[in-house]
Amino acid sequence: MKKILIPIGALLVSGVSHAQLNNTENYVYTKTYLDYNGTTAAKTSETVQYFDGLGRPKQVVNVKASPQGKDVVTHIEYDGFGRQVKDYLPVPQQGTQNGGIYTSPLSNATQPTLYGPEKIFSEKILESSPLDRILQQKQVGNDWSNKPVQFGYDANIQGDYVRKYETSTTWIEGRTQTSVQLLQYFLPNQLYKNTVTDEDGNKTIEFKNGEGQTILVRKVISPTENADTYYVYNEYNQLAFVIPPLASAPTVESTTVENLYYQYRYDGRNRLVEKKLPGKSWEYMVYDKQDRLVLTRDANLEAQGKWLFTKYDQFSRPIYTGLVYSPPGRAQQVAAVEGLGSNNEVRTTSSFNNTGMDVYYTTNSAYPQYNYTLLSVNYYDSYPGYSFNPSFPTNILGEPTLTETPTAEGLSTKSLPVMSLVKNIEDDNWTKNYTYYDKKGRAIGSYSINHLGGRTQTESKLDFAGAVQQSITRHKRLNTDTDKVITENFTYDTQNRLLTHTHQVDSNPVEYLAQNTYNELSQLSGKKVGGISPSAPLQDVSYKYNIRGWMTKINDPKNLNGKLFGYEIKYNQVEGQQTPDPFDTNLKVLPKYNGNIAEVDWRSNTTSGDYLRRYGYVYDKLNRLSAGFYQREDRPSAQEYFEKITYDLNGNITNLKRTASLDGNTTAGLIDNLTYGYFNNNNSNRLKTVTDSSTDYRGYPDVSGIEIGYDDNGNMTSHQDEGILQIDYNILNLPNYIKFDKLYYTRGVWQNVNTQYFYKADGIKHRKEYRYSENSVYRKKTTDYLDGFQYEEIQNVSPNTLKFVPTAEGYFNFENNKYIYNYVDHLGNVRLSYFNNGTNVEVLEENNYYPFGLKHEGYNALAGNSSYQYKYQGQELQNETGWYSFKWRNYMPDVGRFFNIDPLSEKYAYQSHYNFSENRVIDGRELEGLEWVSSRNLEEKTVNLHLTYKLANNTINALTNNQLKTLVSERQNAINTIVGGMTSEGYNLSFSFTQSEKATIVWDYNMGFDTTNVVDLNNAPKSDIEFALTTALGMTDVIGNTQINRTQISVSKSEHFSWNEDGQIEFDKDDRSTIAQTGVHETLHELGLGHLDKETLKDPKNIVQAHPIGTVVTPQQRSTIINNVEEQQKK
Repeated sequence: MKKILIPIGALLVSGVSHAQLNNTENYVYTKTYLDYNGTTAAKTSETVQYFDGLGRPKQVVNVKASPQGKDVVTHIEYDGFGRQVKDYLPVPQQGTQNGGIYTSPLSNATQPTLYGPEKIFSEKILESSPLDRILQQKQVGNDWSNKPVQFGYDANIQGDYVRKYETSTTWIEGRTQTSVQLLQYFLPNQLYKNTVTDEDGNKTIEFKNGEGQTILVRKVISPTENADTYYVYNEYNQLAFVIPPLASAPTVESTTVENLYYQYRYDGRNRLVEKKLPGKSWEYMVYDKQDRLVLTRDANLEAQGKWLFTKYDQFSRPIYTGLVYSPPGRAQQVAAVEGLGSNNEVRTTSSFNNTGMDVYYTTNSAYPQYNYTLLSVNYYDSYPGYSFNPSFPTNILGEPTLTETPTAEGLSTKSLPVMSLVKNIEDDNWTKNYTYYDKKGRAIGSYSINHLGGRTQTESKLDFAGAVQQSITRHKRLNTDTDKVITENFTYDTQNRLLTHTHQVDSNPVEYLAQNTYNELSQLSGKKVGGISPSAPLQDVSYKYNIRGWMTKINDPKNLNGKLFGYEIKYNQVEGQQTPDPFDTNLKVLPKYNGNIAEVDWRSNTTSGDYLRRYGYVYDKLNRLSAGFYQREDRPSAQEYFEKITYDLNGNITNLKRTASLDGNTTAGLIDNLTYGYFNNNNSNRLKTVTDSSTDYRGYPDVSGIEIGYDDNGNMTSHQDEGILQIDYNILNLPNYIKFDKLYYTRGVWQNVNTQYFYKADGIKHRKEYRYSENSVYRKKTTDYLDGFQYEEIQNVSPNTLKFVPTAEGYFNFENNKYIYNYVDHLGNVRLSYFNNGTNVEVLEENNYYPFGLKHEGYNALAGNSSYQYKYQGQELQNETGWYSFKWRNYMPDVGRFFNIDPLSEKYAYQSHYNFSENRVIDGRELEGLEWVSSRNLEEKTVNLHLTYKLANNTINALTNNQLKTLVSERQNAINTIVGGMTSEGYNLSFSFTQSEKATIVWDYNMGFDTTNVVDLNNAPKSDIEFALTTALGMTDVIGNTQINRTQISVSKSEHFSWNEDGQIEFDKDDRSTIAQTGVHETLHELGLGHLDKETLKDPKNIVQAHPIGTVVTPQQRSTIINNVEEQQKK
C-alpha cells in the first residue's frame, strides 16, 4: 500500500512563530486558549504530539506545562511487534524547547524531586498469539515490579460447578412474568471464563455465554468458598433475575426469591416496567409512546393510591413533576397514558394554580389530567412573568447577560433552563430558583427565593476558559433581614491550577483561605491556610504522594515541627505490630499493593497528648475490612479502640467486637460484642436484632435485642434498642418524624420526645425541629438549612440566629465572627478544628474515629462548637439519634449500617444494599448515601479518568490496523485536548487510556452501524432508524453507562476520503479531525452527557450538540462526567 505522510502540524501552526517545532518530524500541534482579551492570549495550553514513520505516536510534549514553566514530556515506545507494552509517566524536563522534540525525554526522571530511582512505566505482558491478550499488568513503582495483576482466559471446566438456570415466561397485562428453576451445571467448555487476580492475590472470575452475557461473577474467598453472583436471562434475552451471593444455593426456594433475588419484568417494547429489590416490595413504571418515563410507584405510594409523575414539553424536557391520586394498577395507567398520544404540555401566557403556585403551562394535555399535586416546575427559553420575580440583571460583574430576545449574533436564552420552582413536601411553600447566563451561555448568576421569603443570590465572574475568578454571594433568611455578603476571589497559574482563594464576609478583612503550591508533577504539595496576610498563615500544610500518585502524608506525624496535625497513609509498608490481637493471630496487618491501606498514623498537637497513634488494617479476600487495630506509641499492646468484623456472603455484618480506652487495666476490655440476626433465618438483608454480650453501656447502647421494624420499602421504622419507637417517611423515603421513648410535658399533656425533618421536593432538607425536655421544661430546637447557611433557635431561650456557613477549608462562625479551619483526612473526616483567637492558633475540637465512624471516647474531649456537627466523612451528626445524615440515607456508626435501601443498589447486586461504603471504610468514601468512590481522586487537585477499552476494526479491511491506531490516537488526544481542563470545583481533569481485549467498553470503527443494542433506536419507527443511519457519524449504545458500552464510528461517512490502489481508505486532515471529534462526542455520551442537557444547550459550539460544529466543553460538564464515572466504578 502506498502511504504518504504529511507533516500536518505545520499546517496547524501557521503564523505561530514562537513554537520551535521540528520540520523533520511529523507532528500535530494543539493550542488551547485559557485566557483571551480579544487580541492576545495571556495563558494557553500547548501540546505537540510527534509521530514515527509508521504514523504511530512516539512523544507528547506539553509545552511549559509544569508549575515552573517547564515542558512535560510523555515518552511512547513499541516492542518488536509494534505493540505498546510500556506506558510511561510524564516527565518534567529541565527547561523548555517550546514544543521541540526531546531526544532523551526520560533522562530527567531520576531527579529526587520527581521519581528518583522508581520504575516510571507500567508494563503489560502479552500472550504469544495474534490476539495480544494481556496476561499480566505491572504498575509503576519498584515495589510493584513483582506484584502484577494477572489475567486468565479459559473455558469453564467440570470443577467450576457453574449453575444453569431455566426460566419460564408468560405475559400478564402486557408485561413479562418469569419464574426460575435450577436445572443442572453447565457442561465443560460451554462458557468463556476470564479470571483477574489482583496484586494481593484476590481472584475474580467471570463466566459469559456465547452471546456475551455475563452468567456468573465469582469472587474467590477460599479454596472451599466463593461469593457467587448469578445473572439469569429469560427466553427474550432480558435480565430477569440477579441472584446475589447469599442467595446462591443448590435449590431455588420461594422465600429466598422473595427476600434476596433482584427481579425484573418488561413490556413488549423491552422497557423495564416492574422490579423488585431484595427486602423491598414491587415498584412500577409507566412510559408514554415517546418512551419517556411518566409514572413511578413504590409500595408506600401504592398503599396511599398515589403515583409520582413527570410531564414533558414537545422537546421532551421535564417541565413539572408531582403526585397524582389514582388507585388503579399499572395496566390501567398505561392505557390512560397511551390514550393521550403525544402526551405533551406546552408553555402558555395564561396560568393555572396548583398548591398555591401559578403555572404557565397547559394543564391537561398530558397525563395526569386531574387530581394531581405539583412538586416542581421547570421553565426553559424565557423567564415567566411572576410578580415575585427579582429585577432582571442586565449584567453581572461587568458581563452582559443573555435575554430571551436574540442579540445581533442570534444569541438568546432559547433552549436554556432559566427558572425552577420546588415545593416543600410537608407544606405548600415554594422555593423559586433563577439562573442567568453570559453571552457564551455559561451560568454566571443565580437567585433563589427561599420558602421563608428570604433569598440567596450568587454572581460569578468567569475567565475565558470558564474558571471562576470571583464569586459574590448575598444571603438573608427573611426578606426583612440585612444581607450577609460573601466575596470570594480566585487566582490561577498559567495552566489554570488554583493558586489562591480568598474569602470576605461583609466588610471584614479579607481572609486567605488557601494559598496552593504544586510540585513539578502538578500535585498539590503545599497549602497555606488562613490568616489576613499571605505571609502569615495559620497553618502551612504539606502533602506527599507515592509513585502511584496516591497521597501518603498530610504534614509529617513523626515530626509535626509546630504544626497542629499530621497524618500518614501507608499502603505497602507496615511499621506497627503485624498481629496486634494475640487471641486471633490469623488477623495480620500486612503490606497491601492493590490500593488498600495497610496503616494510617496520626499525631495532633493538643491537650490529649503528643502521642503518635496508629491504625493497622486487615482485609478479607473481598477487600472488606476485617479488623482495625489501634496502637498508641507508648502502649502498642493495650488493644484499645479495636474493631473486628465478620460478614455473611452479602456483606451483612454478623459480628462486631469493639474495645475502648485502657481504663487503668493492662489491656482494654470489650465495650461491644454484637451479634446480628437477620430475618428469614439469616437469609435476608434486613437486620432483625442486635444483641450485645459485653454488658457495657458504651458503643451500642442496649443488650436486649428488640426486633427492628421495617416498612414495605425496606426502611427501618423502629429501633427500640436505641430508644426509637417510630420512624415515618415522606414520598422520597426520607425520614420526617422520629418518636423516642422519653417524654416531655407541655400544655397539660405528656408527649414523646420527637424530631421532625422537613424537605423540599428535590430531597434537600430545609428544617429540623427537636422537641424535648430540659430540667423538666419543654423545649423546641429549630434548625434551618438555607443554601449552606445554618440557623438555630431554641424556643423561649434563644432567638433564631445565623450560626455558620461552610467554606472551602472549614466554616465561618457568625456568632464569634471567626473563621474555623478543619484538618480532614483522606476520607473527608474532620479530625481537628482550629482558629485564630487573636493571640495565637487555638484548637477548638479534635475527632478520632473507629474505622466504621464511631468517635473515640476517653480523650479528644474538647468542647467544640455544638452547632457545627459535620464530622465523619464531612456529614452532619444527628445528636438525637447518633446517625450521620447523608443526602439520601442515614448511617448508624455504632452498627456500621444504613437503615434504608441504597437507591443505586442494582449497580452493586453482589452485596447487601444496607452496607456502608461496601464495607471498605478505609479507602472508600460514601457518596451522598448512595455508593463509595475512591477518595484518593477526591483529595488531589487533579482528576484522571482512565479508560480501558477494546478496539474493534469492523471496516472490512478498508482500514489497516496502523491506520486505525492513528485514528484512535487522534481520538485520545482530542479527548484530552477538548474535554480535559478545569472542572466547576477547580480540579484539573485529564484522561489516560489502555487497550485491552477483555474490556467491556468497545470502540467500534465500521463502515455501517449496528443498531442492535443502541437503546435510543430500540423499537423506534423505521423512519427514525433510517434517518439515523443516513445522517449520524457515530452512535452510542447506552447514554451514561461507563462500565459496559459500545461507541461506533462510521468511517464511510467521511466527505473527502479516497481509495488507494490497495483498496484502503485515505483520509485528508479534515476527515481525520471530524472522526476524532466524533469520537469525543460519542465518548461523552458514554460518560453521561446528552444532546439536550442544559450545559450542552448553552453553546451551539458545545461538542455534545446533536450536530457538533465546535469543541466546547464546560467546567460543569467535566464535573458531571467525573461524578458519573466515580458513581459507577467498581473496585
